[in-house]
Amino acid sequence: MLTDSPPRKNRAGFLESERIKTLELPQTDELLETAKRLESALRADKIRDVRSACTEFLTAASGFYKIRNSGVRVLAARPLRTREQATFELFGDYAPDSMVIRVWMRTAVRKEVTSVGTFLSTLCHEFCHHLDFTHFGFGDSWHTCGFYQRAAALYHHARGTPLKRLVWVPMSNGRWRIDWVRTNRNTP
Repeated sequence: MLTDSPPRKNRAGFLESERIKTLELPQTDELLETAKRLESALRADKIRDVRSACTEFLTAASGFYKIRNSGVRVLAARPLRTREQATFELFGDYAPDSMVIRVWMRTAVRKEVTSVGTFLSTLCHEFCHHLDFTHFGFGDSWHTCGFYQRAAALYHHARGTPLKRLVWVPMSNGRWRIDWVRTNRNTP
């Protein structure tokens, strides 16, 4: 995962997103219980139940943060995007104008149901984009180190797993990438 380069416009919002590295989390097990229902629905390969569990998860998270709920669309196989001799799978996205999160529950090539961890991580990631617009009031939602740390906090809370300290490596143009080998060694 790479961060975005710092923008020329709205640099203050970008820096604020970078600064906010933690996220207040519910003190209840509601998100954990909903994530377990989501896991069961994914394992059963029932898109209707996956959509229902996603809606329940997003409703609970939005209620905790006291923001408008986002919509959710659960779609089948991930689309492949090709750019300059590289191919990427799109796992999910968020449309701030309509406040709709889209997540894909099948892999792009083999059309197999994605892993629970990947799917829930994507859902949490897209919800954090929603938080950036509605809770934090950013005019945009950037992939900053802070953003990735907030998304990781929500994911690990929902999974009931210990939060890992993300280890960042500088890249060119003010971007950073996660060093997964060193990050995975930091598990408490």
